[in-house]
Amino acid sequence: MSHFQRLISALLPSCCILCNRSQAATICISCMQQLQEQRRQGQLACLCCGIELLEAVDKSTTPEGQRCRECIVTPPFFDLSFCLASYEGQLKTAVHQLKYQRRLAYATGLAHLWNSLMTLHLDKLPPCYLLPVPLSRQKLAERGFNQCWEIAKHLTLPKHLKVLPHALRRRHSLSNQISAGRQVRQQALNGLFYFEPRYADLLARQTVIVFDDVMTTGSTLNAIAKVLKDHGVYHVRNWVLLRTPRQLTDV
Repeated sequence: MSHFQRLISALLPSCCILCNRSQAATICISCMQQLQEQRRQGQLACLCCGIELLEAVDKSTTPEGQRCRECIVTPPFFDLSFCLASYEGQLKTAVHQLKYQRRLAYATGLAHLWNSLMTLHLDKLPPCYLLPVPLSRQKLAERGFNQCWEIAKHLTLPKHLKVLPHALRRRHSLSNQISAGRQVRQQALNGLFYFEPRYADLLARQTVIVFDDVMTTGSTLNAIAKVLKDHGVYHVRNWVLLRTPRQLTDV
């Protein structure tokens, strides 16, 4: 944190984005400790799509590894998914405050959570690129910001992980994806994302990380991964802030 940021924090105390306790930090110690404990006791999840598994998987005897039945039967185009937490409770409210109430300070707090809880996934990363999920120009003009980029630009990343905020583009769609089921989402996403040609040589045969705020059915991230691999990307993994619980993914 710079001297200027420390001065601002001292003069303008904020609140914890989860419990609203007044303090300088965006996440209080109590909430951070609670989330750390929840991650330690969390249910086993599919390594591919991040959904919680219905039963324990013996990775030593299962050739597919720690994967759900859907990812074994119909493998997605992406290879791995790392999800911070479940899309519920105070974290869900915090994301809504950022996206729909335009409280940009919540992006800093959510990034701080990621920096504190997901450091293990940075240790063995190969040289790679991080791409935030894009909004269409119309949606960006309406909202005023891309929440994925607002969070991603506050992540603490190793030097060999480069951020490319404009490599992915999204065409505008009039359909509402929030309440749509899996099949409807997949159909609506056909041709929605495209890749800036000037990045093709840079990303060919590389590992790419796609950063998203919420993963529901995985259809959006799968459509993006297909576009990336069609342009020569070797490996695609997802970094997702919140993963929708299994009982809500097919709504």
